[in-house]
Amino acid sequence: MPFFQYRALQADGAIAEGELEAPGRQEAFSQIAGLGLRPVNLQEKTAAKGPTQTTSTPATTPGFAIPGFGKPSTRIPARALENFTRLLSSLLAAGVPLSRALVILYREASNPAASGRWREVHNLVVDGMSLADAMARFPDTFPRVYVAMVQAGETGGFLDLVLAQIADFQSREKELRSKVMTAMLYPAILLVLALGVLVFLLTFFIPRFQLVFKGFGGALPVPTQVVIALSDLVRSYGLVVLGVVVMAGFLLRNWFVSEAGRRSWERLVLKSPIIGSLVAQFAMARFCRMLGTLLGAGVPLVQGLNVARKSLGNQILVDAVAQSIESVQQGGQLGASLGACKGLFPGSALEMITVAEESGRLDQELVRISNVTENDLDRQLKTAVAFAEPLMLFLIAAFIGAIFISMVLPIFTLQDYIK
Repeated sequence: MPFFQYRALQADGAIAEGELEAPGRQEAFSQIAGLGLRPVNLQEKTAAKGPTQTTSTPATTPGFAIPGFGKPSTRIPARALENFTRLLSSLLAAGVPLSRALVILYREASNPAASGRWREVHNLVVDGMSLADAMARFPDTFPRVYVAMVQAGETGGFLDLVLAQIADFQSREKELRSKVMTAMLYPAILLVLALGVLVFLLTFFIPRFQLVFKGFGGALPVPTQVVIALSDLVRSYGLVVLGVVVMAGFLLRNWFVSEAGRRSWERLVLKSPIIGSLVAQFAMARFCRMLGTLLGAGVPLVQGLNVARKSLGNQILVDAVAQSIESVQQGGQLGASLGACKGLFPGSALEMITVAEESGRLDQELVRISNVTENDLDRQLKTAVAFAEPLMLFLIAAFIGAIFISMVLPIFTLQDYIK
């Protein structure tokens, strides 16, 4: 039977500390209440350290300690979070109580960091906090949209279904992210190789040609002069340039983290010719799938819209959808309200949403739109990668070819230099 170490308030306001033995946290809380104490903190111990002892200390500010609060954030792998979500959904669907399901999950977790985090969530839930509020204590593990969906599931009484949908979302996003990373791997390798070859040519190859050019005694062609000047710059100030680039990258990162910088960057991405369209389509697919899933589970439309808009990932789009939600709250149709989100919903999608809303098949149509959009995105990514590879090869050949030609040009005029 486990032992628990507790801190509790006595009737006179003094703090009592001690240990007790109980089958679980709920039984431990009952024993503390039976002693006439109000619990402040309760932690399970791996082994007993002796009989229960109670000591009084000066009164402190009453309150309940939050496990994990104030500790450095622990990175939980995405795979562990997906397994936690799917297993919790299965246990709840099988009729296992939430507190017992959380105990099973933190005891069977293979990752120590994940086991500790699930244990902290369990402790908060047993202490009387809702699952969504407990998860909200750890934003580094549970994203806002995750917590919002859990809250909707708890409110509507279909938490197991919502958790299963969250696990599906996580799986789809991981698959899409894997496709993008795999597609960009080859172009990224080509880019690194091109930069390496370029640095080698500028630092080792060009200086040896300079010794030959100095003996010509004539003016070099302009392309050759540009390449030589660039070589001198890299050899003389290469470390300084690298330091400036690193510092600029650090400053840009801090700017992106700020609210103004993030909004400016997201606005710029949306306005870019090709990437902006892909980002908008991906956001629309996530929004439609999440809203359709929530509506199919019985979530009211306005509440589903408030949850689904958090999945967009772009604050500019989130603000645009917020205006549409206000229109729906005032009695407007969903299709017409979403039409105000320019660049997010194409006219064909708005027309399908409007027709589905009139026929009562909105949830099914939203999921279907999401499926069609995701398939179209997959084809566009494959096409973009197919164009990116030869484009990278062309750019590499152009860089190296330009340097080679600039070095060969003086040889063509060698006879003029000799004369």
